[in-house]
Amino acid sequence: MAAAPASVTEQSSADLDNERLLDTSVLSELAKKDLVDALNSVNGAKTLVLDPSIAGPLGLVTEVSLLKQHGVDKMFWLEPGPLSAPTTNIVYLCRPLIKHIKIIADQVKRHAKESAKHTYTLLLVPRTSILVTRILEEEGVLGEVNVSSYNLQFIPLAQDVVSLEYDNAFREIWVDGDETAIYNSAQALLTLRKIYGPFPRILGKGDHAARLATLLNRSLLPPSSVSPHASAANTEKIDSLIILDRRTDMITPLLTQLTYEGLIDEMLGIKNSHVEVPASLLAPPNPPANPNASSTSASTSGLQAVPLSKEKKKKHHLTTANDPLLAELRDLNFASVGKKLNRIAHRLDEDYKARLQAKTVAQLRDFVGKLGGLQTEHQSLRLHTGLSELIVPQTRTEIFNKSLEIQQNLLASYNVNDQVSAIEDLIAQGADMQLVIRLLCLASITAGGIRTKTLDNIKREILQSYGYNFLPLLLSLSAPPLAVLLPNPLPASTTPSVVASKYPYTSLRKSLRLLMEDTDALDEVENDIGYVYSGYAPISIRLVQCVAQKGGVLSNPALDKEKPADAGSANGKSTSKVQAHPIVGWKGFEDVLATMPGETFDITPKDYVGDDSASTLCKSRDMHYFHSSCSWMVLVQGRDRTTTTVVFFLGGCTYTEIAALRWVGRQNKGRNFLIATTGIISGNSLVDSVAGIGRGSTNSRDAGI
Repeated sequence: MAAAPASVTEQSSADLDNERLLDTSVLSELAKKDLVDALNSVNGAKTLVLDPSIAGPLGLVTEVSLLKQHGVDKMFWLEPGPLSAPTTNIVYLCRPLIKHIKIIADQVKRHAKESAKHTYTLLLVPRTSILVTRILEEEGVLGEVNVSSYNLQFIPLAQDVVSLEYDNAFREIWVDGDETAIYNSAQALLTLRKIYGPFPRILGKGDHAARLATLLNRSLLPPSSVSPHASAANTEKIDSLIILDRRTDMITPLLTQLTYEGLIDEMLGIKNSHVEVPASLLAPPNPPANPNASSTSASTSGLQAVPLSKEKKKKHHLTTANDPLLAELRDLNFASVGKKLNRIAHRLDEDYKARLQAKTVAQLRDFVGKLGGLQTEHQSLRLHTGLSELIVPQTRTEIFNKSLEIQQNLLASYNVNDQVSAIEDLIAQGADMQLVIRLLCLASITAGGIRTKTLDNIKREILQSYGYNFLPLLLSLSAPPLAVLLPNPLPASTTPSVVASKYPYTSLRKSLRLLMEDTDALDEVENDIGYVYSGYAPISIRLVQCVAQKGGVLSNPALDKEKPADAGSANGKSTSKVQAHPIVGWKGFEDVLATMPGETFDITPKDYVGDDSASTLCKSRDMHYFHSSCSWMVLVQGRDRTTTTVVFFLGGCTYTEIAALRWVGRQNKGRNFLIATTGIISGNSLVDSVAGIGRGSTNSRDAGI
């Protein structure tokens, strides 16, 4: 009888490891229920006018069929111009932006002129705004519009990832100086607290992260007001909340992501967990008629008449719910993906051949039972093989490889002036504006600034090559609070805040062990979070390790373990895991954090009513982490229970940071990570956001989710 497929055994072991993960599907159900309640508050058939930026997030929690069940007759995009609604009820669903409210007011006044009778409901996401009310009043339509809200907060993107899916959070905070996203983040984290229990400890780094922590703590009820029953039920689920603001680590998102999912985002673009792929890759597969034929050849036969890159595109939801191979592939360094796909193809071939070995009715029944799973895996293999075929040619271009070389040299502080000259060469070669800006900012941060004359010349070349409409972008990157594109030396007129924001990269490279000494094995065996960038460890995840895996900062925790059975797999498991140490704050790394810009904080929320006697003991200044009796005591007390550490990225995080944090979670037992963020970002999306370039526009009048 044929052996069980490898993916089945891998999945079962993963299930054992993840059996105590927080159930994030509750958040989807909550978002769906709130939407249904909001729609049901308007009786009868209704026309839904949708803010395009909300359509993607909304599609992750509901379907068009559900909207129709609750009275939505027709949907339109919210855009300037007349609105011809077939129903009396019109429901606007949008973010509280001035431009949106102006459009709505104009459409209401148009209908009044045309004597069209409509009832208007405005659902603001995620909450109402006094500014909106004031604008409607100034436009003279406040009495015509019923203003309410739809509290769309965290949306699960994966079992361990939740996101506000708010693209503009970074720009609003660090360019516009608008802290609305901080308030909305606090409200979303309060919802997490209500569902999963209190945060016994809130730690973090960054001035805006500190503002969020303060706001969060102020919003919490004092211990006497917290229900003892609710607290006792949930106290032990979460051990801490770590908040990192994006300004604390601007280097990581500027680099080219080198994991499979990260490269898909870099090359093809992932928007709200959806990617546009050639339609043929989503067509149902045909199992090989000849059992000796390879499944890979069968999966691609008939598809080469038209190159994949020129085929009509179709949106595909990247999720493990219907893709059995995604969990195995997404966090791999891209150099390992080809070998992994090859192994999967050979395994599927063997499984298909098993039908020829079936001699009895029972064996045939067994094969038929597995056939559905095999076909699903076959479809998934075809999709990921096709995606890899789209990515590989782009990774072999001269500009791509030159940019990687520049990045690696800048991270090693090698001949910085030569790297800046190489960036100028890329401008001459017609490289994308986003890539040039990313490399230029990277050079400025890692080198402590770029020589004034050189920087002025490059800025002039950028404006002449890409257009003077990017002048505001260059100004925003150079001005506080962002200040990531600076001259060296700084002029005498430089404000103290900009001087304080200069990044001590060279010292951090050593103290946080950011560069791997031996990168030869990184493509084959994961032995540090640096595998996600082929040798560079993301600073943001090193900061998480300073709290949750201190030994991982000092040395490679995986080097002393036995090599995983499947060396190329991101899900490869070692034979033994180290028990996760208790959360004792930033102990051992206070001096390192003091050199970094931004506030460092570690607070016990006022609503926490757990037994914190051990925590208080651990905070004693004369007790050292590695030798303290309190650490041993807490470790023994919590040895048999698994807790969750929530890591929140204010301003967004990348797929590579998610992959690195998953790697940290696989090294220890007793601690899972829930990754929360304002949104998923890449270097390109970050530059576009600062430049005011929107992601994902549409020209269609009819909206679809």
